[in-house]
Amino acid sequence: MTIQRELLDLLKSGIEHFYRQQQPLGSVEPQQVDDLERFKPLWTEFVARLESNYPFAHPAYAGQMLKPPHPVAWLGYTMAMLVNGNNHALDGGPDTSVMEKEVITQLTRFFEFPENSLGHLTASGTIANLEALWIARCLHPDKAVAFTRQAHYTHARMCEVLGLQSVVLDEGNEEQQLKALANQIGTLVVTMGTTGIGKVEPLHRWLPLCQDLGIRVHIDGAYGGFFKSLVGTGAIDDDPWKLTGLADSLVVDPHKHGLQPYGCGCVLFRDPSIGHFYKHDSPYTYFTSDELHLGEISLECSRPGAAAAALWLTLALYPLSTPDGLTRILYACRSAASTFSEQLLQTNRWDVLTPPELDIVAYFPTAGVRSFSQLNQKCTEVMKSAMHGDPSNRVYVSLYSIPTSYLRSRYPEWDCDIDRVAILRSVLMKPEHGNFTPELLRRLEYHRAKIIAS
Repeated sequence: MTIQRELLDLLKSGIEHFYRQQQPLGSVEPQQVDDLERFKPLWTEFVARLESNYPFAHPAYAGQMLKPPHPVAWLGYTMAMLVNGNNHALDGGPDTSVMEKEVITQLTRFFEFPENSLGHLTASGTIANLEALWIARCLHPDKAVAFTRQAHYTHARMCEVLGLQSVVLDEGNEEQQLKALANQIGTLVVTMGTTGIGKVEPLHRWLPLCQDLGIRVHIDGAYGGFFKSLVGTGAIDDDPWKLTGLADSLVVDPHKHGLQPYGCGCVLFRDPSIGHFYKHDSPYTYFTSDELHLGEISLECSRPGAAAAALWLTLALYPLSTPDGLTRILYACRSAASTFSEQLLQTNRWDVLTPPELDIVAYFPTAGVRSFSQLNQKCTEVMKSAMHGDPSNRVYVSLYSIPTSYLRSRYPEWDCDIDRVAILRSVLMKPEHGNFTPELLRRLEYHRAKIIAS
């Protein structure tokens, strides 16, 4: 707890500095809790109400895409939240708006977009993708948005919200469909790190094709975008990442691999001229500066300056592309997934759906399985036993539903008695997972054997 105490001391000194800065305006006490004695038991109850959360910070949690923010991000957010700046207008968040612009410049360079590209932070990857598809509609109102079945489900939903047609591309036949439907498709969504298994779609093949066909390309890098920092390390296939700067728009979620708390997404547009679609009048907002106000290029109005401050502070400590920055953290996550996949296969009692491309592993037990319904049952029972069984062997995993056709040729002897099967899935998005994979496998083996014995 020593580091936590030091961080709290730094926060305390920052708060004291903040209130000293207000003194030239006259002495004003910060807002007080009216009844501190009545509040104390409420605080105790509040803390207790949080006890049922899963241990997201521990490597034993390898279920969903959940983890606490980095302590530096938490510290920056908490301090900036005291100011409570609003990055909609420069006078609402003068300092944090500058931080946001600096962060956007860093992200623009990281993804190799032109220096004059347009971008801003958003409340989430969903909102960022919504803005990108809104611009797609503005540019091609009568054309569809295309994406694969692996794309995040919100793309279909957002097309409905925007009144856009959508085209779902069949796996393995994407390029032929794009050619056949070129006159009907305005924008293709390329997912760089699917939320199911972390699949990186082949931007290096699809983008040149789309350029020839006159189709815009939007990169959904909400989950996987920051893995671009591993280009050149040998940890990933570099080819899909080399053309990110040629896409028309791109989304990345700092509240995933950018170490941030929730409430921080980002959208970038290669062509700054699309800013005219955001143009609007406000009779009271944009008069304090002739510089661009972030609200003039955002669909959202009020946005927390604290999100920009936390990201700025984090990237100052962990730069995007330096070996000792974010690259080191993501390399540990990627290595954990590769190692865990290999360890599963070495047992001869487990199999993996496909070798992981990023840090998500989908896997299943094979020993004693005779049908796909039996596999479905075993995976479900392992997950429940692992999450709720013996505390000393507890581990938190998730399920991933796939068509049985994905595995039928690999296991033709299994009775194909169901159309879909739920297999196990682990997201190894914490660097601490690197040293924990042997223990993760041991605990899963414990629960697998326990289910067989029962």
